[in-house]
Amino acid sequence: MAENSRAEDAASDSVESAKGTGDKKEKLADQVMQNPQVLAALQDRLDNAPHTPSSYIETLPKAVKRRIDALKQLQVKCAHIEAKFYEEVHDLERKYAALYQPLFDKRRDFIIGNSEPTEAEAEWHSENEDEEKLAGDLKNKVVIEEKEAGATEETNPKGIPDFWFTIFRNVDMLSELVQEYDEPILKYLQDIKVKFSEPGQPMSFTLEFHFEPNDYFTNSILTKTYKMKSEPDKTDPFSFEGPEIVDCEGCTIDWKKGKNVTVKTIKKKQKHKGRGTVRTITKQVPNDSFFNFFSPIKVSGDGESLDEDSECTLAIDFEVGHFFRERIVPRAVLYFTGEAIEDDDNFEEGEEGEEEELEGEEEGEEEDAESEPKKDASQPAECKQQ
Repeated sequence: MAENSRAEDAASDSVESAKGTGDKKEKLADQVMQNPQVLAALQDRLDNAPHTPSSYIETLPKAVKRRIDALKQLQVKCAHIEAKFYEEVHDLERKYAALYQPLFDKRRDFIIGNSEPTEAEAEWHSENEDEEKLAGDLKNKVVIEEKEAGATEETNPKGIPDFWFTIFRNVDMLSELVQEYDEPILKYLQDIKVKFSEPGQPMSFTLEFHFEPNDYFTNSILTKTYKMKSEPDKTDPFSFEGPEIVDCEGCTIDWKKGKNVTVKTIKKKQKHKGRGTVRTITKQVPNDSFFNFFSPIKVSGDGESLDEDSECTLAIDFEVGHFFRERIVPRAVLYFTGEAIEDDDNFEEGEEGEEEELEGEEEGEEEDAESEPKKDASQPAECKQQ
């Protein structure tokens, strides 16, 4: 009995001690919460706490989360339907490519000089027609004077000289790939075509570069095929935004002896360790060239990831291929004249200019607010034509 009594007393003392400690903590907490600086710090932390969508989702009841999961299942099904949509778009591209091709064939004949446009085909009224007419008259006058002076320069060359080469020079994305020793070769380029994969075949497109006979290689056509995929990623289906290029294949260029611009020959001296004699050896190393475009980096099929430099090179390659397909080939004459490039530049400058103008207006409004009395809110604001 005595032992039970002592145990009960000890337990009672423990409870009282804990209660006293708890009371002290509560009093301390009350004192802290009454401190204005502590309250301000706590409020600041609450204001700056990140309120992310995921943190909000975590607070939802289990039944609501279950319904959200069902919505995600529906979204995955939508992505697969979208993938089928793009497959049909690819079929439409193939269909309309056949309609464009006769026009592109005629374009090629005009460029290389196989045929001349009729008067009706060559009739074109530009916005600056008067200025061009005046420039043409002056040019004709100069030509006449040169002829009278005995000039023999040809004034009517065959076709449109250096048509595709000029496009390469005009487009920054392409000119960055072209080296000085590539230029004479590109002047033999007669045409670029886009061919789409056949029905039932995996989605892809092929770029065909047609060259006239030249002193550099024996190929008449160089090809580059881009393989595409139009299906959501199993591990991340919500990232699907349409077909993407996943791989590409080039072709073998049959270079004539001593004409391969994708390699360069270097000389290297070697010293014999024992005899101390020195010999000179020659070896070939890779060389920067546009024609490396036809020997692309191969995407590994075993799932191994590429290094950062290779991934960057491949991404640029895909971008160039897409640009040929979507912009260069369909609108070649506008990239030759520079009009397509000017349109792109003007659009970008217009956006920037608008932003600067808005900033100026905002600054002006602030200055007016300081220097002028406030207008009645009921008065209409001035309208500016955009």
